[in-house]
Amino acid sequence: MTLSHKSIYNYNAGIVKRKVTMKINIRREEEADYRIVEEVTREAFWNLNVPGCDEHYVAHCIRKHPDCIPELDYVAEIDNKIVGSIMYTKSCVVDEQQNKIDTVTFGPVCVLPGYQRKGIGTALINHTKEIAIRNKNTAIIILGHPHNYCTHGFKNCIDFNIRNSDGRFPYGQLVLELEKGIFEGRKWKFYYSPVYEINAAEVELFDTQFPEKNKEYRPSQEEFSIAVRAFLG
Repeated sequence: MTLSHKSIYNYNAGIVKRKVTMKINIRREEEADYRIVEEVTREAFWNLNVPGCDEHYVAHCIRKHPDCIPELDYVAEIDNKIVGSIMYTKSCVVDEQQNKIDTVTFGPVCVLPGYQRKGIGTALINHTKEIAIRNKNTAIIILGHPHNYCTHGFKNCIDFNIRNSDGRFPYGQLVLELEKGIFEGRKWKFYYSPVYEINAAEVELFDTQFPEKNKEYRPSQEEFSIAVRAFLG
C-alpha cells in the first residue's frame, strides 16, 4: 500500500515555500526487518515515557509469542527506509458469567522522531484497522494516551463498561469497537497478552546489543506517570 502525504517545507530560511509529495509505503514486516524495527522502536520511545525505554524489547518478544498476530504486523517506509512500525497481539474481555470475547491490541506502534506528525502513524493504524475489520475482529483495545488515539475513533473503556483486570477504568485503556454493540448490556474485564509483562533485567541485557544512549529525564515522563495512575469513575 502506497499513500501520498502532502507536506509544506521551507527552502532557504523560509524565503521560498514549495509543496512536496512524500510517498508512504505500508507493507508487512519481514524477518530481515526485525532488528531495524527494534532500532526504530528504540529511537521513537527513548526517554519518552521513562528514562531509556523497553518497547524495543517488547517488539522483540512479541514475534515469538503465541499471542502475536503476524497478519497485522506492518512497517512504514519512505524512500525504502523503515520509519515506522505497528504490531498486534491477541487480547480478550470476559464478562461476569465468564463469557469471553476475543479482541486485538496494538503496541508498540512507533514512528522515528524525524518523521512524526506527517501521517505515518495514522497510515499504519488505518491500514491495519481495515484488515482487522475484514478478519472479523470485534474490537481493538489498547493502553495509550487518549490525545493520540481519539482522532481514530477510540473511546475510553468506561463507555463500554470494560474494566481492567483489577476492576477499574484506566484513563488510558481505550476501545475501538469494530462490531457495533458487541459489548452492550454486560460488564467486562479486559485482559491483555502476558507478553507485555516483561522483566527489567532482561530489558537491560537486551539493550546492550544496541549503541549506547543516555537515559535522561523528559517532561513527557511526568505526563506518562500521571496518565498510568489515573482512573475514571
